[in-house]
Amino acid sequence: MRIRIVDAFSARPFAGNPAGVVLLDSDAFPDDAWLQRVAAEVNLSETAYAHPLPAGGDADWALRWFTPAAEVNMCGHATLATAHVLHTTGAASGTVRFRTRSGVLITTTGDEGSITMDFPTAPLTEVAVPPVVASALGAEIRSAYDTGPHVGDLLVELADEKAVGALAPDLKALAGHGGRGVIATARAEDPDGGYDFRSRCFFPGLGIDEDPVTGSAHTALAPFWSARLGREALVGLQGGPRTGFVRTELRGDRTLLTGSAVTVIDGELLAG
Repeated sequence: MRIRIVDAFSARPFAGNPAGVVLLDSDAFPDDAWLQRVAAEVNLSETAYAHPLPAGGDADWALRWFTPAAEVNMCGHATLATAHVLHTTGAASGTVRFRTRSGVLITTTGDEGSITMDFPTAPLTEVAVPPVVASALGAEIRSAYDTGPHVGDLLVELADEKAVGALAPDLKALAGHGGRGVIATARAEDPDGGYDFRSRCFFPGLGIDEDPVTGSAHTALAPFWSARLGREALVGLQGGPRTGFVRTELRGDRTLLTGSAVTVIDGELLAG
């Protein structure tokens, strides 16, 4: 079977967030242990597996996501990567409906190749800052929010964008705090810089020290920053050494995430 590596949330290779994509010819997923072993071998933040569903149902493809260490409930960049592969190979076009752990997720590919994903908006609940997180980040935290069951992260607002960029957290300590991981964010320092907010995401408990560009995190970042900036449509910049842009549009209980993708590796998976 074919396996592809796709850089998501980027229009050029070697940027954004790479994801593995495996399109299956069967009408069911292989054994979970095999899916996990392949994801560990690929060793990217996520590897996506998809197989076609019978016509006439509520979805066109079944989709699952695995980190090198575990299956996750939601992944934006690997969904975008999968939609990109379906579009560029001719396996699907226009709108694609994916059946996932987080319900049916819809992607739409535009004429210029950008892909818009329709995801559930994360509910934000303000919480006290866990001492272990404050200590592990080593930065001033202005506020902290639980992001609900689908995302499962702790979102923390830092003092400014420089503090986000300078983060060098104690990853071992963060791995034990509970939940999926930590989203650190701040308002963009330059209002004319082409983006509205900056973020970085750390998921050491899932085998991902830092995820370059996390689509699912933006279902929490979108309502957080839309409420503060007074606009439904925003642009987020995520990452440390490797970055990418996510365009967000808040629509009540749904959030639209838009980005580009490029395939950088197209190969054959020999271990079936």
